[in-house]
This record gives sequence, structure tokens and C-alpha cells, in this order.
Amino acid sequence: MAEPAKPTACLVLADGTVFYGKGFGATGQTVAELCFNTAMTGYQEIMTDPSYAGQIVTFTFPHIGNTGVTPEDDETADPVAAGMVVKWDPTAPSNWRSTERLEPWLEKRGRIGIGGIDTRRLTRAIRQQGAPHVALAHDPEGNFDVEALVAAARGFAGLEGRDLAKEVTCAQSYRWDEMRWAWPDGFPRQTDPKYKVVAIDYGAKRNILRCLASAGCDVTVLPATATAEDVLALNPDGVFLSNGPGDPAATGAYAVPMIQEVLEHDMPVFGICLGHQMLALALGAKTVKMSHGHHGANHPVKDRDTGKVEITSMNHGFTVDAQSLPEGVRETHVSLFDGSNCGIAVDGKPVFSVQYHPEASPGPMDSTYLFDRFAEAMSARSKTPA
Repeated sequence: MAEPAKPTACLVLADGTVFYGKGFGATGQTVAELCFNTAMTGYQEIMTDPSYAGQIVTFTFPHIGNTGVTPEDDETADPVAAGMVVKWDPTAPSNWRSTERLEPWLEKRGRIGIGGIDTRRLTRAIRQQGAPHVALAHDPEGNFDVEALVAAARGFAGLEGRDLAKEVTCAQSYRWDEMRWAWPDGFPRQTDPKYKVVAIDYGAKRNILRCLASAGCDVTVLPATATAEDVLALNPDGVFLSNGPGDPAATGAYAVPMIQEVLEHDMPVFGICLGHQMLALALGAKTVKMSHGHHGANHPVKDRDTGKVEITSMNHGFTVDAQSLPEGVRETHVSLFDGSNCGIAVDGKPVFSVQYHPEASPGPMDSTYLFDRFAEAMSARSKTPA
């Protein structure tokens, strides 16, 4: 009888728990916070979502690799998540859009994967104990210094107090006119925009920018550190605050003053994810770290204004404290999983934001109407007499 294959990857939690498996992708080791994602599709979009900076993702859906990868599905130039944990070895791609297998794609981009893990057990641990700090190592020879890996996991600084938006934002401003993918030609260009939008890049996904362009926007993207002077100099019809990673309170040190000054000009403002948290902080609310966060494409959210329930895509480890919302700012959406805040709006002003990702990459398209709502707010403002 052949001897069992020697493990070539090792996942070590800060409490000393060790998971052995089969490595794929890049070799070496990395440390990060561990989270889990329940989406059944979109692993490439998840790995390239800048909101996952500083995190390793456990995929609860076992079929990873089955659609391969394609440059069209990158949400940013390279994977941002530090690594991935899966139940089974990545399967061979079976999709007409695939241009490459997952494993070499990860290897070329320096991201480690580990397969053969009991992801149900790992997910239960995360849910019960909170998102742990971990070390992930891949060595084809199977040589691991577990004590050193435990020490590395314990030495990870964590995400609280960290401004990661500066690490994933664009280096300089740029224009965006690419619209959402459409059969059979791919991504068309916006040639007749109606609204001038400044998008602040805290870690923006490409498909979010495409949704803005598809809603009729001429989009100029500015870095996370842009000042109100930078924004207003472009004379926008509206300002968009993007998704992003890290502790919103840390990013807010420079983002909040900018947003507060922009709000004084009574123009439409729309935020999502970290942008939602930035807006809430600018309005006087507070944010808190969640135990294990929300990561997946099946999160039910209730619109308190209409009573409707939307199935949404989420990726966040911090949340707005609804009890801290000031007078004149109302809670518009709540999570039906745990009651946490998922949306706010300013009474009497075209200023609103949501915690989830309405661009549906990956995920359901229940919430794409929010981009049209933003466009309608800019249209209404343009028709208001000065």
C-alpha cells in the first residue's frame, strides 16, 4: 500500500490549531486575518477585491477552480486577498470564457492556496471564536516550522487601527468610461454621459465603476487621500465613495474632513462598503469591529423604506453602529442575519450609502437600482434652480 501523500501546505491559527493540506499557487508563507466567504461563484472576483487586503479567504463552496480565470473578471490588476483555503483541490476549468487555470494564475501573482481542509470545521471556528489571525505556508517538500508559524500568526497586527485604503488606492487620478459586460461584445464604452462623477478610490472594484458608467456617468477616479479641494475643482454633479479594506476609523482620519466639506455643497453623495462607513463617520456616527464579519453573496437585507428584502453581496469586517446615528440621519437598510446596519440616508438631502456591494460581482443583481437612484439624484439637482 502506498504511503499517504505528505502535506505540502500548513494553516496555523494563533491559538495553536494546525491544519495540514495540499498547497497550490505560490510557495512561501503569509500572515493575515482569516475569514470565510459563502458565495457559490466568483472566486476570482473575490480574490481580486481590494476589500480583502490583509485577509485570507476560506471558501465554503467546495468547487473552486471549475470556471478557470479570465482577465475580464479581475476586479483590480492583481489578487489582493493574501491567500485562499478550499475543501478540495482546485478542479480543471470547464467554461468557455476561461483563459487559464486557477493554480498558475495564483502562482504568478504570489498568492498561496491550500486544499484538503475541513472548511466546515474551520468556518464553525470562525463563527464561534471570531476571525483569527493565521499563518499560511506552502512548501512542496512539506517542511514546516509550526512553532515559528504560530509565533508569526500571533505577531500579526490585525486589522483594527490599520488604514489599508492607502495601500490599495490608485496612485493618481484617471478617467473611467467602460460599462458593464454585455453579450456578445464584452465591455462597451460610455460615449454619451449625462453626469460628471468623482469616485473616491478606497479600494474600488472595476465593476462598480462600470455600473456608474452604465448609469450615464462620466467618472473621474481620485486617490483615497484626495482633498475636498481636489474633488470640487472637478465641478462634479455627484461624489461616489467606494468600497475598501481596513479600519474605517483609521482611514477616516483624512477621509472624514474631505467628505464633511463636500457635504456642505449639497451635492448627491453615494457610498458603499467602506465608503458607507466613511459617510457615517463624517455625519457623526461610529463604527465597530465585527466578530467574523459578513462575506458572501447571499445576505438578506431589508429596505426599511419599502419593506422589500434584497439578497446582497457583502464583504466587510466593520459595521456602522446604528445606535450612534445622529438626528437627521436614518437607518434605511438592516441585515436580516444579525440586525446590523446596512444603509443610511440624510433626511432631505440626496446623500445615502449602503454596506453591501450592489454591483453584483459576484452576487445577485437585486441592488443595482442604487446606481440609477444616484443618477436620478444628480438629474434632479441639475434641474433645481440655483
